[in-house]
This record gives sequence, structure tokens and C-alpha cells, in this order.
Amino acid sequence: MALSNMLKMASLALLACASIAGAETLNSRLTGDLTPTHDPVIIREGDSYHVFSTGHGQRLIETRTSPDLIHWTAGDPVFTALPAWATRAIPGSDGMWAPDISFVNGRYRLYYSVSTFGSNRSAIGLATSPTLNPEAPNYGWRDEGLVVMSTKADDYNAIDPNFVIDREGRHWLTLGSFWTGIKLFELDRKTGKPLHPGEKPISIARRPAPAGGPAPVEAPFIVDHGGYYWLMASYDYCCKGVNSSYYTVIGRSKAITGPYLGKDGSPMMQGGGTIFLRADLQEQQRWRGPGHAGWLHDRDGKEYVVYHAYDKQANGAPTLRIAPVRWGADGWPVADY
Repeated sequence: MALSNMLKMASLALLACASIAGAETLNSRLTGDLTPTHDPVIIREGDSYHVFSTGHGQRLIETRTSPDLIHWTAGDPVFTALPAWATRAIPGSDGMWAPDISFVNGRYRLYYSVSTFGSNRSAIGLATSPTLNPEAPNYGWRDEGLVVMSTKADDYNAIDPNFVIDREGRHWLTLGSFWTGIKLFELDRKTGKPLHPGEKPISIARRPAPAGGPAPVEAPFIVDHGGYYWLMASYDYCCKGVNSSYYTVIGRSKAITGPYLGKDGSPMMQGGGTIFLRADLQEQQRWRGPGHAGWLHDRDGKEYVVYHAYDKQANGAPTLRIAPVRWGADGWPVADY
């Protein structure tokens, strides 16, 4: 009898594990125009969710909308040509990368990157609109020009912007890719541009490497929760399809300026942090290189992380991914992806 009970309990445990493993996730339900999506950010206006992402070809900043976070429809790009200031500032660039979207002072702010691959001659630009609905009579993006620029003389790369307001009402822009890592600039609350032009930015994350060696850290995003600021960043390499080694780490700090530490106390200024999103562990599994994460605080109090990953079942296509986030008993976030 004891053996029989043990076998029954083992069978139930296996069934429970199988049920969990096969449980439906939000990601498994996503449908519609999900590819190609690189570097997504997400926001809600009214009853519509909007995703903005890196442009492709002459589609400069891609747009997608959904009524329910599940069914996604591609829309017109935000731009089809670079602003004149950007073509002058960054010769050879023909794209806009890694947008960030927020609603500030009655207008939507779209920060975006202009660069050429592998160079830190880069710039962050800003466009604003009173609405995200292309059917609205007051819809239209206004070019607000240059925000931050980096050159070979700088130790950072001015791409991958993320706007954040701290608990004291101060405005900030975090950005960075490779070089000496992730930087933080304080912004003027009215203009959305640096409060102290020419001032050296604050360093909040980096991955030290030998001279001349790669130091892959990029795509910062700061979230305010539970008395901490949480910094997400992507480590290793994107943009290699199923060979991408991207993964996302997170650290927290009581101050927006850092220091940001992982759950084990490892400082993100030394390449530390806690893994938040990672690829399917076995190479034969489907999703590779999850990274460039953004965040949504929804109206019902639920929270989501949005990111891209490369789909091994679709020749490595960069694909939109969205996962609910819950906060564990230890106070750290867990993405159900």
C-alpha cells in the first residue's frame, strides 16, 4: 500500500510538472504582426496598446497596436526620412533605432537613436505628439531636434534612450551601448533635453574588459517600484539571429543615480546584476537572445515586460515578446515568459 501511494504521488507530481511546463503564457497567445520587431517599447493610450520599435528600410520607427495585448496590427512608420539635423550630425546614417515612449506634460515623447553600426558617433533625437492615434484630428509628430550626441572623443555611445521621472519629480534620460556602459543625464522638465548641457553624465552600469576588448552592455530601462529604482540592461550580443547571446539583467538601487546591485549584491558597475530574461537553456529550443526590454505599468495595476527574441522556428526572425511580471516574496521581479 505504501509503495502504491508513493507511485500515485509521483504520478501526480509528474502531471503537475507537465501541466506547469505546458501552461499557456501571454507569449504563447500573441498573434498578428509580430515580426520583425527589434528594441520594442510599449505604452497604453485609452483602450489601445502601442508598441514602437527599431525601423527597417525606409520605415523609420515601426508601430504596432493592440486592443488586448494579444492581437497585434502593424501601422505606418513614425518617419520615412531622417530629420535634416540628424543627417548633418551623423553622416552615413539612414535609420532610427531603439525608441522610447512616454507621456509628459500633455504630449507623448518619442526619444530615438541615430547612428551607424559599431560607431559611437551617435545622437538621441526627440519627437512629440499630442496623441498616438493616427485617426485623431490633432495627431502628428513634431521634430524637437537633438537631445544628446556622442563622438569619438566621448567614452559612451548615445543610443538606446530611456526617459524616467524620479520620486522627487526630476527628469532623467538613461542611455548607452558598449564603450564604458550606461549613462544617466538629468533633463530640463519643460524641454526634455539636458538640464546642464556639456556636463559629464553619471555612470550607472558597465562591464569592465581588457583594453580593446568588447564590453557588451546596452539597452537600459529604469523602473520605480517598492522604494527602489530597478535598472534593466542587456548583456552580450544581439542582431545575430539564433546565434544571438543577448540576455537581460536587473539590479536595484535606493537612488536613481545608483549604485545598482543584483540580488547577490553584485554591482552593475562591475558587470553584475541578476538575470531577468534568458534564452531557452537547451540549444534546440526555440527562443534565443531575449533582450532590449521595456516596461508597462498598466491601468489595472498589472505590469509587463516587452522585449524581442529570435525565433529558431522562423529562421531567427526578431519577434515581439510580452510577459507579465510578478513580484516575488523576496521583493524581486519575476517575468512569466
